[in-house]
Amino acid sequence: MIHYHGLPIWPATAAAAAVSAGHAFVSAERPEQLGLAVECCQSFAVDNGAFSSWKRGEPRTDWSEFYAWAGRCQRIPSCDFAVIPDVIDGTEADNDSLIEEWPLPRWFGAPVWHMHESLDRLERLAADWGRVCLGSSGDFAVVGTSAWWQRMAAAMDVVCDADGRPGVRLHGLRMLNAAVFTRLPLASADSTNIAQNVPIDQAWRGTYTPPNKDARASILRARIESNNAPERWKKPETSKQYDLLAGLIEPTACASSYGLFDQGSGV
Repeated sequence: MIHYHGLPIWPATAAAAAVSAGHAFVSAERPEQLGLAVECCQSFAVDNGAFSSWKRGEPRTDWSEFYAWAGRCQRIPSCDFAVIPDVIDGTEADNDSLIEEWPLPRWFGAPVWHMHESLDRLERLAADWGRVCLGSSGDFAVVGTSAWWQRMAAAMDVVCDADGRPGVRLHGLRMLNAAVFTRLPLASADSTNIAQNVPIDQAWRGTYTPPNKDARASILRARIESNNAPERWKKPETSKQYDLLAGLIEPTACASSYGLFDQGSGV
């Protein structure tokens, strides 16, 4: 599984520690460290920034600048894919319209299936595209709740075969939490866990306090990347098991020693 760490991370030296010879996720909303990703990473992917603009109450409607920017990124050999623009709280028709509008090569684009949308739409996207992004939304906006796991189980039933093997490459948006991605057959996932937790000075206390933010980034990266996604999906057998999975979400396996929490993406 590819672990994409969301940029920007400050200071820039901490960003380098987080992604050098690794993988970065660069949002069109915060592209200032794109050059660092190109210089330091094995590979990177680009996000359309819809989640961030939606959270600000300023959902984007004109995607022409993003298409141009993503097109320039697509010509960089280390750029893996771009998240096709989506309407976070829109209808399926709204999002299908943006997919039809996608002007770049199909191999480079990854559509988003929002978890409040129909499973029929997920099945269609999985059949038509090589990679599908899974986005937490609606009643399933909070990653890792019992309801979220039950909805994810229904999604896995659609995209996986009888042996639990996915028929499409899956990317988990805001799912770079070991309690989540170690239980899903994801090809990749992202979050801004490192970016959000590196600056929290009060959380980094104790006998073995890291000497600087670069070291903090290295510690978080090592703990995240020491975990991997499984080859196959194993569906929980009882409702109690969904509750147990939900109970694992905080603190995360990658940051629990320092009292840190995965606060999701949202760059």
